[in-house]
Amino acid sequence: QAQLVESGGGLVQAGGSLRLSCAASGRTSSSYTIGWFRQAPGKEREFVAAVSWSSGSTAYANSMKGRVTISRDGAKNTVYLQMNSLKPEDTAVYYCAASYRSSWPPPDYSTWGQGTQVTVSS
Repeated sequence: QAQLVESGGGLVQAGGSLRLSCAASGRTSSSYTIGWFRQAPGKEREFVAAVSWSSGSTAYANSMKGRVTISRDGAKNTVYLQMNSLKPEDTAVYYCAASYRSSWPPPDYSTWGQGTQVTVSS
């Protein structure tokens, strides 16, 4: 399986922007899906966005649609999550994950990164 490493988290003021990166190494694939998820303290992990590596199809959670953009760079084996107009409720640990399922969007993800903290101050 691929190894995933997230970066780009940090502290930002409300209304600000951050770009998260998910670098893949090892068993990368031309047909997998990379997704972003987040988990806030005391809450369940929730889906944010996903991109199909082969087709470039994207999917977004309704709660963040219009404020986030997911993209991929094949040359760098990296997926980005651009987040704009951040709110304090966006504070969470953000994880990227890989799914080797052929269906779209995939029903589950098998490989996870270690996460990167995003904190939005009011």
